[in-house]
Amino acid sequence: MDKKRIVKDYDNLPEEIIEQVKAEYPYGYEENLITFVNREGKKVSALPFDTEDIYYLIRMTVLEARQIIEDDDDYDEDGTLRSDFSTGDDYSGDDEDDNDTDDDNNY
Repeated sequence: MDKKRIVKDYDNLPEEIIEQVKAEYPYGYEENLITFVNREGKKVSALPFDTEDIYYLIRMTVLEARQIIEDDDDYDEDGTLRSDFSTGDDYSGDDEDDNDTDDDNNY
């Protein structure tokens, strides 16, 4: 079975997914961005993130990636995830809102 693919803005992600993204990218997002052409033919930059059931492309520009890390208290002044950061222990993966109008399942 193929994984569900979702394109979503960072601000529209559930908190549980944001915590997992931080753990996956402890040194920030900027260096991990990829580009792709969406179905409207526009070039988009995004951060790839894979869960057991869903492959996310989290839309963000390089400038947005820098700003997200700068504004996030879980990252230190060097842009590294703080050692005392921990993801929530109760994540079940069932809280995904599949009806979000921001999703683009056929990038």
